[in-house]
Amino acid sequence: MAEPQLSVRSARARDLAHRLARRENRTVADIVERALEAYETREAGREPAVDFYSRLTAVHGTDIDLETIIREARRAHKGPEL
Repeated sequence: MAEPQLSVRSARARDLAHRLARRENRTVADIVERALEAYETREAGREPAVDFYSRLTAVHGTDIDLETIIREARRAHKGPEL
């Protein structure tokens, strides 16, 4: 029985996958699988922005200025001790 195939209509994605496969000495399928697994791992734990801002509004009851909060909490690093 033939293996399932993934069709990608992007010439850029196809070219990149083929170039990486040649450089890494792997199959195109392996490159695509690894890339999708890395993407899934990286993106899985993130909360969508809409949910994040809705939660902030619900917790604080009003709009907040994130830049001000970040700026207030920012501390300069003293650098390495030599």
